[in-house]
Amino acid sequence: MATGTAGTGVSAGTTTVVGRALALGRAELRLLGRNRVGLYTALMMPFLMIYALRSATKNANLSATGMSLTEVTMTGAFGYVLLFVVHTSLITVYTARRQELVLKRLRTSEAGDAEILAGTALPSAAIALAQCVLLVVVGSLWLHMRAPARPELLVAGMLLGIVMLAALAAVFTRFTKTSESSQLTALPFVMLSLVFSGIFWPLESMPDGLATFCEVLPMTPVLQLVRAGWLGGAGTGEALGHLGAALAWTVVAVFAVRRWFRWEPRH
Repeated sequence: MATGTAGTGVSAGTTTVVGRALALGRAELRLLGRNRVGLYTALMMPFLMIYALRSATKNANLSATGMSLTEVTMTGAFGYVLLFVVHTSLITVYTARRQELVLKRLRTSEAGDAEILAGTALPSAAIALAQCVLLVVVGSLWLHMRAPARPELLVAGMLLGIVMLAALAAVFTRFTKTSESSQLTALPFVMLSLVFSGIFWPLESMPDGLATFCEVLPMTPVLQLVRAGWLGGAGTGEALGHLGAALAWTVVAVFAVRRWFRWEPRH
């Protein structure tokens, strides 16, 4: 898309959708580097929660799950990364940019709505992907876990989780008035996902009725895809079911953003 106006003395250039999104991502990354709380949440919180997860599940009966404590901990850690690095941090970022009228000003540029939201989410998404790759490397080389049995399912779970939770973060900003209150907005969904989506305790160790309820939660198919991709054991039909559920939640989240996201403060 050409930029610049004839007769203004400003040379015309060419920008692309990817270029504009990356430019927004670089700006957000610089802002993240200046935010100590945001850096702590993105870089340290997931690893602290891994220790908490291992402590919480070390006495659990995992015989029905077919997984060891290490396998439950390392695969559940993907949920921590997605919830804290992507979802929680982006609620704060989107709310802050809205309240500062940054999003409103960006909408007057040539960048489209999807580019603005995606570019803003790029640093969180990149950090989450890097941490998930680190988990696989550490688990396979240091903790002597098996290599990913079905990498395509593992990658699908990570990518769908990032897109879904970024979109849900944008939706949740509708109920968030200030960036300071964003942690309270995120808390109910985070706690629900930690307890009932298989992060702390795999669904196989839950009573049948509770497990059936947990299967319909947004984070559950993402964790099931991650575990099936790393540990294997899922048939084609089961894997397609998890993939379909994750895709359905992602579509619902994106639709909700288009329908209810607020681009400027309302008083």
